[in-house]
Amino acid sequence: MNDVAREIGLDQSGASRLIGSAAKAGHLTMVVAPGDARRREASVTSAGRSMVDDAHRWQEEIFVRLTPGWSDTKRREFQQAMVDLMDSSYAMDA
Repeated sequence: MNDVAREIGLDQSGASRLIGSAAKAGHLTMVVAPGDARRREASVTSAGRSMVDDAHRWQEEIFVRLTPGWSDTKRREFQQAMVDLMDSSYAMDA
């Protein structure tokens, strides 16, 4: 829970509720971690992967609609700039 909470910027309680809801909806499975019964490990189910794929398709669709007239090069450069910003953000947290 703590790793998920930190990654998505929620407190542990919020992450726990989010993960519980995702598991209840069938998007995640939770199992006891091998070697440490106090920990649980989450795995994405096929339904969860399908939901993520649908979300990515929707994001791409919206991006294209938000950038009419942009060349493929401009879109790729913008995407790379966003990736660079996220990488810098992760480096600041480390």
